[in-house]
Amino acid sequence: MKNISKNIIRITMAVGIAFAALFTPSVAHAQQAAPVKNIVLVHGAFVDGSGWKPVYEILVSKGYHVSVVQQPLTSFDADLTAVKRVLDLQNGPCILVGHSYGGGLITEAGNDPHVVGLVYIAAHAPDKGESEADNGKRMPSAYKSLQKPANGFDYIDPAQFPADFAGDLPKKEAEFMANAQMPTADQVFHAIIQNPAWRTKPSWYMVAKADRIINPDLERMYAKRAGSHTVEIEGASHSVFLSHPADVARLIIEAATGSSK
Repeated sequence: MKNISKNIIRITMAVGIAFAALFTPSVAHAQQAAPVKNIVLVHGAFVDGSGWKPVYEILVSKGYHVSVVQQPLTSFDADLTAVKRVLDLQNGPCILVGHSYGGGLITEAGNDPHVVGLVYIAAHAPDKGESEADNGKRMPSAYKSLQKPANGFDYIDPAQFPADFAGDLPKKEAEFMANAQMPTADQVFHAIIQNPAWRTKPSWYMVAKADRIINPDLERMYAKRAGSHTVEIEGASHSVFLSHPADVARLIIEAATGSSK
């Protein structure tokens, strides 16, 4: 009887160990798959972070913690520092989103350990050794309204801004953007990317099919090269973040969900 009892104990222990081995990886996986709830939004050239408000409101209403970077557009290094400063405030993993020139910033800043996914909204996504200015020459954009004064801070001719930058927005809103634009240091467009985060982290890309600021074919090239999950928005101007906030928010949520798997 004693031998039988010992055998039962041994069998019971073996079964317990087997169950522990079976379910422990699942528990660990469940911990790793916690949903990403932090979103960091980075604006592009000639605008500021307030343009993200419609996207911000949608994301916040769905329970996300959203931070908006207000980089000064005075130099690439200063702008990158502003992004990193906000990333340092995150209390967990985050999705980093960039529009236009902001794409170059998230390409470098995305190496931060807080960042688990990148979202490009009609944005540049240069590779190592590239600049957005040089890439723009490969596939020229449609607009001709860029002004380059002697002080080194570029701007878009306000009279042509609505058609070139915001062609799918109401006229009054586009005119306000034109006259509230932030002159941007020309040097930021020539910054050379050193360590593109999209090579090691998952990315999502939104192509604005009627973009006059960045050639949509260049956007497609960026997305294909990075292996991004890609969506294209019919009739969308460069201001797609304002004209199609629901689509933008949906892509960001897809990234937040996908990066948690």
